[in-house]
Amino acid sequence: MRQTLIALAAIAVMAPAFAQSEDSGNWIVRARAVHLDSANKDSTGLGLTINNKWLPEVDISYFITPNIAAELILTVPQKQTVYSKGAAIGEFKHLPPTLTLQYHFTNLGVVRPYVGAGVNYTRLSSVNVLNGDADLKRNSWGLAAQVGVDIPVGDGWLLNLDLKKVQIKTTVSAGGAEAGKFKVDPLLLSVGVGKRF
Repeated sequence: MRQTLIALAAIAVMAPAFAQSEDSGNWIVRARAVHLDSANKDSTGLGLTINNKWLPEVDISYFITPNIAAELILTVPQKQTVYSKGAAIGEFKHLPPTLTLQYHFTNLGVVRPYVGAGVNYTRLSSVNVLNGDADLKRNSWGLAAQVGVDIPVGDGWLLNLDLKKVQIKTTVSAGGAEAGKFKVDPLLLSVGVGKRF
């Protein structure tokens, strides 16, 4: 019991120094596995939905100050299946880079929670819906909100948990006439690892 108490006291004393050593770099690069959960908001009357999926993500953060960081969030074009009332009617790819400005809390020991807000641009490509009889607007701009936490594990490495809500929408056209809007507006839950430089 005495040795356990001494070990816990030593950890408590060393934690601030350990946290400080993890803050020595201005850059963090993370790799994440992200689950996309679409809101599937459809005003066309076609009952449109897309598939939820796991996807890879890489993000790069630059710390302007110890508390303020800018984060660029990137992935590769993602293929989505389009459904109408549960039946597959086509597919498209989307590339959704996002830029956020974050505030990192630095007074909580080695745990580094943060909040962020920013903008998302999504480019749709390879659209094939109803064998070309329907079309989707190719560009989408929207807001993004973010909460997360970095957990340092030593030598600049860290574990990361992150949750984002992003606005992504498109206009659906059929026969040359606008049919309505489809909003993906995904909830993005991710887990990953990072390295601070």
